[in-house]
Amino acid sequence: MTTSLLPLWITLGYIGIALFIGLRARGGRVMDSLEEWGVAGRSMGPVTLYLLIAAGSISAYTFMGAPGWAYSKGVAVFYVVIYLSYLALVAWYCGPKVWAFGQRFGHVTQGAAIADRYQSPLLGGLAALVMSIGSLAYAVLQTIGSAYILSVMSGGRIPVWVGVVVILGVIAIYLYVSGQRAIGLTNAFQGILMLVVAWTVGLWAAHHATGELGFAGVFDRLASERPAFLTLPGGDGKMSFAFWTTSIIVSMLSFMPPVWSQWMSARSAETIRRSATWLPTYYIVVLPMVVVGFIGITALPNLDRADTVALEYALQHLPSWLVGLLGAGTLAAAMSSCEPFLHSVSMAYAKDIAQPLFRLSEATTARLARRLLIPVMALIVAPVAISEPSNLIMILLVGLGFATQVLPAFIGMFLWTRASRWGVLAGIASGFSVTLAFTLIWPNPLGVHAGFWGLMINLPLFVVVSCLTPPVRDDVVERFFAISAPGFSKATGNTFPRSSSRR
Repeated sequence: MTTSLLPLWITLGYIGIALFIGLRARGGRVMDSLEEWGVAGRSMGPVTLYLLIAAGSISAYTFMGAPGWAYSKGVAVFYVVIYLSYLALVAWYCGPKVWAFGQRFGHVTQGAAIADRYQSPLLGGLAALVMSIGSLAYAVLQTIGSAYILSVMSGGRIPVWVGVVVILGVIAIYLYVSGQRAIGLTNAFQGILMLVVAWTVGLWAAHHATGELGFAGVFDRLASERPAFLTLPGGDGKMSFAFWTTSIIVSMLSFMPPVWSQWMSARSAETIRRSATWLPTYYIVVLPMVVVGFIGITALPNLDRADTVALEYALQHLPSWLVGLLGAGTLAAAMSSCEPFLHSVSMAYAKDIAQPLFRLSEATTARLARRLLIPVMALIVAPVAISEPSNLIMILLVGLGFATQVLPAFIGMFLWTRASRWGVLAGIASGFSVTLAFTLIWPNPLGVHAGFWGLMINLPLFVVVSCLTPPVRDDVVERFFAISAPGFSKATGNTFPRSSSRR
């Protein structure tokens, strides 16, 4: 095991570079509006947006959680590949429409779009509050990963609580100063770093373990020695088909607020389509780190904490400079995802909850959003992260289960004109309650994800209540569906472009 301080200095060097890039991202602009601080003046080009979305979705679970699941469960870890691929399709289809909503109606948050579509600030605030649970869970996950990396790279000299304070402090500084522009530029840098580090570590580890510069030998050894890890229910026998499948569905149906903000930060609708088309090319970053987890099954058979397998293997078998790069890459993955979620929660609390509740001006709301970064970090994210819950991916899945309950609001925005505010409220409230009960009281009954149970109550109730209550005004539906379904006419029910019917 390495005792060199080189890994720590490489990791700290990365933090310094990220801080420098984040502060420089402001570029002399005045960050006194949510249009600028929140969505970067809707100015991001396709390459920056590609790396922003890609790096934002590749978080600490790629370098810790995914190897950990490969180590403890096996191929169940590949749920994330399906989920991320689907997100690229959603970005291509929904992203340009969301951008058009923001451009035409002035939305800067997801909750603002929901409040506008249903003419209900209450519903916008409720959706923002429910979504923030998933967002904060994600931010906690990334902060834990970051702090743990600093602790390991320092040989235990930096305790986890200090790591939490350092990472959140650095993020708070450049987010406050530069907002979404800081997220865009730091994610671009972090995205390139993660891709290089993941493949370097994965190929080096595979060569060390099998003598081959490829992954075939790893899977051959696993198939002969531990075949249970290559099928469900996995090596520990606990990943049922039902939970695996419903976890994928819940993850796929979660329209997380940072992604919404990223779409609205684009220069144009075409920019989003180009970026979304390229997105799957980035997700190969997951594969080499999963392979490291598979190598650990035989190389490190008695780990107390599965999430640490990649780091433990690196510390024992890889050179110091590569250990340092792994530390920097893991920090990059964690920080690139933590930033947008903290940013979106602060915006949502200010814009979607505080502004309508206290009738704040736009300028006051923008100032409040920036200032809320500190209490959100200090009072929510830091205490939970310092408590060090053990299973990083389960934190993520619980958060996504709650976030998925806002799905009815998006169905009424993109697909169903008859959706009413009362239907959406009933769906969200019932789905949230069921998910809460099946998370805390009776966890995942019958092996089905709690969030999926919530949806099974949520969606039927949403449809029934929407049909029994007054719809939103025709003029509101017309202006939304003129974007969601060009050529839509409320009077005729036509939801296709009129020109297409002539072809």
